[in-house]
Amino acid sequence: MTPQRRAIVSEVMRTPGHISPAAVARKVQGDMPGVNASTVYRTLTLLEEVGVLSHSHLETGAEYHRAEEAEHVHLTCGRCGRDDSLSLAEARRLQSLIRAHHGFEADLTHFAITGLCADCAVAVGVGSRV
Repeated sequence: MTPQRRAIVSEVMRTPGHISPAAVARKVQGDMPGVNASTVYRTLTLLEEVGVLSHSHLETGAEYHRAEEAEHVHLTCGRCGRDDSLSLAEARRLQSLIRAHHGFEADLTHFAITGLCADCAVAVGVGSRV
């Protein structure tokens, strides 16, 4: 393993929660200015292929997190950007509904469900406080 990859892996493993490829690159380049973005992307892809990382598509782009933290669905507010999560246990009904109506096995951990958080829904007059 090259020193660049070792630095990337170290940064990913010490960062709690989600991290974007751009954030990894910025942090690693602070210590190792010669690391380029393509090395970061290739390393993140490799870590995902071996089962260490998982990624989701959020409003801001792809974000990575440790595979053991992947058991949730992202709920992203399109107005204020707040990101919340829904456990897979809570999302099973949605998975079942998709399966029943379309015969499709949805991987809900791979993307974000966008909409309005409770505060923004109230602010624009389409919701009530939960």
